[in-house]
Amino acid sequence: MEAKILPGPGSKARAPRARVEGERHNIQSVDRALYLLETIAEAGGEATLTDLSNRTGLNISTCHHLLATLIQRGFAAKVPGRRLYALGGRIIDLGHACLQVDLPRRAQPYMEQINAASGETVHLAALQGDSIVILAVRESRHAVRVDTGRTGRIAFPHATSVGKAVFAWLPDSEIDRVFAGELKRCTERTITDLGALREALHAVRRDGYAVDREEHIPGVVCISAAVRDQAGAVIGGIGASMPAMRATEEHIARTRDEIVAAATALSAEFGAPATYAERKALAN
Repeated sequence: MEAKILPGPGSKARAPRARVEGERHNIQSVDRALYLLETIAEAGGEATLTDLSNRTGLNISTCHHLLATLIQRGFAAKVPGRRLYALGGRIIDLGHACLQVDLPRRAQPYMEQINAASGETVHLAALQGDSIVILAVRESRHAVRVDTGRTGRIAFPHATSVGKAVFAWLPDSEIDRVFAGELKRCTERTITDLGALREALHAVRRDGYAVDREEHIPGVVCISAAVRDQAGAVIGGIGASMPAMRATEEHIARTRDEIVAAATALSAEFGAPATYAERKALAN
């Protein structure tokens, strides 16, 4: 007679999955691995091996072998010092990639709004690993405009407003890691000292937006704000660039308000916590 493991105290077995058309063609190990990840998520993001076995109805040995593979691939992780398994960072990476596919479509009306209100060149960027990548550009309505170049990876994000807007939310240890090595001087106003950059990023975190006053390109001023997802994590940024000749304090302030409002609304579309937007509104 086959032994059956019943749910332990405080745990709850998941209801059997409904069979779907074509399931006979499924790879059982893949199906079970994904089922384990779903179960960890439903358990609150962490679970013991025994709890996972109870919840899924899989024997402990099967769970252990599947988890070992998921850990090797970064989709699961062991919680240090505790007998718990958690979701791995690779899931976050894939989630960000998924969001970035949808980011340009969702951002388009906000880019148009900023462009119409300011008349300036508007850009949308995404965080991909340790890099900032420009996904879309809406050109200025003025005859004299900023040439921000093509879409693609930003080579020197420490000198740009969107780079500062995004990286400002990293812990200091991550900032030190991302910007380890020489900080290239793009103009005479570029921040090239790591300590000074860290202080500048702290100011961005406090203010909720970043400004690049000719730090990246001579004669160009840029303003950007971060875009967040449902967990409050930064997934990218939206901003505008203008010639220094038009960058009066009044014009910068109007454009900044448009950008912050757009970034807040776009973040809300991705499920960013409303409390964050409320805190920044009160702070400003």
